[in-house]
Amino acid sequence: MTSVLFDPWQLGRIELANRVVMAPMTRNRADEDGVLPDSAATYYAQRAGAGLIVTEGSQPSAAAKGYPGTPGIHDDRQEQAWASVATAVHDAGGRIFCQLMHTGRIGHESLIPAGAQVVAPSAIRADLEVERADGVMVPAPEPTALDEDGIARIIEDFASAAERAVRAGLDGVELHGANGYLLHQFLSPGTNQRTDRYGGSPANQARFVVELARAVSDRIGADRVGLRISPGGQFNDMADHGNEETYLALVEQLSELRLAYLHSLRRRSSPLHQELRKRWPTTYVLNTGYMGASEIDDVAPLVTEDQADLVSVGRLFISNPDLIHRWQHGLDRAEWDEDTFFTGGDRGYTDYPAHPSLQQHLDNRRTS
Repeated sequence: MTSVLFDPWQLGRIELANRVVMAPMTRNRADEDGVLPDSAATYYAQRAGAGLIVTEGSQPSAAAKGYPGTPGIHDDRQEQAWASVATAVHDAGGRIFCQLMHTGRIGHESLIPAGAQVVAPSAIRADLEVERADGVMVPAPEPTALDEDGIARIIEDFASAAERAVRAGLDGVELHGANGYLLHQFLSPGTNQRTDRYGGSPANQARFVVELARAVSDRIGADRVGLRISPGGQFNDMADHGNEETYLALVEQLSELRLAYLHSLRRRSSPLHQELRKRWPTTYVLNTGYMGASEIDDVAPLVTEDQADLVSVGRLFISNPDLIHRWQHGLDRAEWDEDTFFTGGDRGYTDYPAHPSLQQHLDNRRTS
């Protein structure tokens, strides 16, 4: 039965209208200062039918930026833009968490302040190209290995950004521990070859993420904090295998915090994902990912078969802002235009229309 997807769900301190999450998706619409455009409020409010929206990855500090056009949440102008988003989503009846993302070794010096460095757990260069501030693709630089003072500063940056997010009216934050970015780099032996207390054993490899999650939870409350992971992920030149015990150690250490949720990216089911589901004490979210199918017949069984409490869906929400309505009524879905995913401007951003039946329903409500 697919109807269970449309049941409400208690997530930490908030109730979701349904069990479908809009997955975080980079859209590259922010200006060079990391400030979202006014149309971002429209974009997110149009998609407020999702049980929960998780925003695009947003840098918690100027030095955490890895791509042109990504928003930040570390200064007052950025916070004000996010406040407009939060108000618009809440006015439309939705719930929204801001994803906090430090890209680590996936970035370029031209995107961060003078004197700042591209950093990672270890000085291991990613075998790929990254985008400079002028849009030119160049080989990724060799990152600087973080010392413990640098780690402490990043943890404080995340906690401060989470505080800004809540002050802006957002319902919580998601810590981006997936897709080859900084948190993921600490969890993977291919990128973490440290010999101090942040490397080596599974518990030590998990330590940075645990300390960060604890600091953010202390600042805004654990029931406002989610964590996204991608065990086995290969994106951004990751060789994330042979470290299953690290993810089990991560979950074991985080269990006592009782975060709002764990959001796991998986291309296919695995014994590790099943074990994580079994051991995680609160809401467990699954996302089939960029290469996975995410139509209702693909994702509904994840909930009905108790593989997850919530499912997250990405690109279908781009071209179908009213996806929940379309799924509930068996309506056709619109195709997305991949050429406009990252181009800036409102084309391919706020101009996907709602289904005529929903628009008629809304019009009738306004005139009744």
